[in-house]
Parts: sequence; structure tokens; C-alpha cells
Amino acid sequence: MRSVVCGAWRAIVCAVLIGASASCGDVVRQGRSPVMMTVNSLQAAPGNNPGSYSGTLLSDVITNVTSPAPCSTDNPCPTVFSDVGQVVLSLAPKDISVAPTTNNQVTVTRYHVSYIRADGRNTPGQDVPYGFDGAVTGLVPPSGTATLTFEIVRHVAKEESPLVQLIANPAVISTIANVTFYGTDQVGNDISATGTMLVDFGNFGD
Repeated sequence: MRSVVCGAWRAIVCAVLIGASASCGDVVRQGRSPVMMTVNSLQAAPGNNPGSYSGTLLSDVITNVTSPAPCSTDNPCPTVFSDVGQVVLSLAPKDISVAPTTNNQVTVTRYHVSYIRADGRNTPGQDVPYGFDGAVTGLVPPSGTATLTFEIVRHVAKEESPLVQLIANPAVISTIANVTFYGTDQVGNDISATGTMLVDFGNFGD
């Protein structure tokens, strides 16, 4: 009788372990790296003024360009620009007593952007622009930082709902952009980090 009970108990334990490993496999894989990747800063600049990085992005849905010809002050050309982001990334060891090595440096290969609103109206294509995945490549060293530039608002987003309606509408759509960067360390462990920033969409003065 005792052997039957023990056998049943072992079967239950095995079933629980198998279920846990199946549901948590991705989490375990992402958590295997001995370092954490951190977003030190996240900024963005409007496409019509790409050098003016700020912690808040005023994303202009349409810009009246006055040069080069045939565009002019009297005959401006309505133009759509994508907006550029800039992130500073660094690494920190999970065990502070162990210094990171070159095996721990992380190669970032892609990122994901999604937008939400504070009022909870978050339907993509109706309340906020569609989220998207993009490619960006950079090496985050075991010590120090890495600065990467990337596209945070795409051209196509300004030609789709709900942004295209802002061309002839004085309203401003205020969103929070969540930007997640993905990479691997040099032994294949997945690692990611997320930063957030305020992005306001509107037809701002040129």
C-alpha cells in the first residue's frame, strides 16, 4: 500500500514539475544571463529637427517644407517625417561580487514600440498608433554604455488612423511609448530592457 502511495506521489510531483517547466521555459531562458541590461536614458527628436533630442517627443503629423525647390515659402510642400529615438544602454551584474567579462557583453538586434494612453483608450489604429518591431544593432560592453538610434514613430503611422485625422484637427493625442530592446549575451542568453517616454501627436506649428 505504501509503495502505491509513494508511486502516486512521485507521479504528481513529476506532473507539476513538467507543467512548471513548460509554462516558465521562456522566463527561465530570459533570466539565465548573469547580467541585467538597463535603459540609462531614452530620448527622441522630431523628424523635421532630428538633432533636438528631448525626454518628451512632440511628433508633428505633417510639416510644411519650404526648401528645396519647388517648395517655397509661398508654396510649401506638406511632408511626413518619421521620428528618431536615441537610447543609452548599460549592463549590471546580478551578482555584484563578480565582475562582468566579454562573455557578458550584449548584442542588441531588435526592438519593439507600443503606445498606450493614460485614459485607458488603447485600441491600435483607433486610439493610438499600431505597435511595431524594428531592427537595430549595437554592442553593449561589460562596462560603460552603448548609444543606439532607432525609429520611434514611422512614416506610415502618420498616414493611418488615428494620426492622419490630426492633420485637419487641432486635437493632440498624448501617449506613452514603451520601447523594449532585445539582445543576447555572447554565450546565447536572451536579455531585454524597457524604457518609456511621453509622445504627443499633433499638427504643431512649423
